[in-house]
Amino acid sequence: MMQFYQKRDFGQFISDTFAFFKEHGKNYFKNYLLINGILLILMVIIFVFGYRELFSQMMGSNTSGQNYYFEAYFQENSAMLILVSTIVFVLFLAVTMVSYSYPILYLKRLTETGNKNIKADDILSDLKNNIGRFLILFLGLFFIVTPLAMIVFGLTVVLMFILIGFFLLILLGPALMNVVNFLMFDYFNTKKGFFESLSYAVRAQFSYKNGREKSPFWKYWGSTIVMYFIIQVVASIFTMIPMMFIFGGMMTIPQTGELQQNPFEGPMGIFIFILYGVSLLFSFLMINVIFVNSGLQYYDSRTDLHRKVDLSEIDTIGTHEI
Repeated sequence: MMQFYQKRDFGQFISDTFAFFKEHGKNYFKNYLLINGILLILMVIIFVFGYRELFSQMMGSNTSGQNYYFEAYFQENSAMLILVSTIVFVLFLAVTMVSYSYPILYLKRLTETGNKNIKADDILSDLKNNIGRFLILFLGLFFIVTPLAMIVFGLTVVLMFILIGFFLLILLGPALMNVVNFLMFDYFNTKKGFFESLSYAVRAQFSYKNGREKSPFWKYWGSTIVMYFIIQVVASIFTMIPMMFIFGGMMTIPQTGELQQNPFEGPMGIFIFILYGVSLLFSFLMINVIFVNSGLQYYDSRTDLHRKVDLSEIDTIGTHEI
């Protein structure tokens, strides 16, 4: 079984992330889809059929120079659009809650029990037991971390006028992602409060607990940016195909000699939105890869538990020898 609480270098973070899914991927995604699958499918269906007509009207009226048609459509169907948007927002929050907490609770249970055959009921029980902590975490992220991040990124955008902002943006993006992920892992893996876990998440980016070893910042940063780049390259396949169909449809010249104005109408429009729905579904699945990679980074930072794990393994070996 994979050892979680151990020191890793940059390359091991990447290789062990894929090794984790090779060893546990079947059980991991089976439980993920059992818990989150219905919510994901509902969100995709509502997105595809709820917004297709809206985009079709918007594209058709704007390209034809008849904006008043779209305004009239919006006024006549405002109640439906508000209802669809509300349902999508609620589903998105529910999916986000499960998607963000699931990998953390799965890894926590796996590291604590060593059980490779984790059941969906086990994770559901952990989710129910942590609803209160998740709500506190959500409020902290929304009202504390998000405003601070917006201020930092706002200053970075201003600094883009003197070029240094571009480098800071590349530097701060993965670093902020790591801080948020470490915060969530530490918050759910310990009994600490929000601010105590936030403090640890920031400090862990720059030094280990003993303070004597080399800073782990660059290997954490590099691992995150490489994994994010790999995911974006794969995800771009789903986004580029619909864009090719859209531009192809707009440039198609029918027998009338006029440009085809609206690619969202008819079967082609449904096909495009289904592809975007699949892209949305794929994005939520790929979040798990980022979180597992962050989990390995978090376990690397918990040097206080490395020795305990090593000692327990030595005790186990002694027992087997007897």
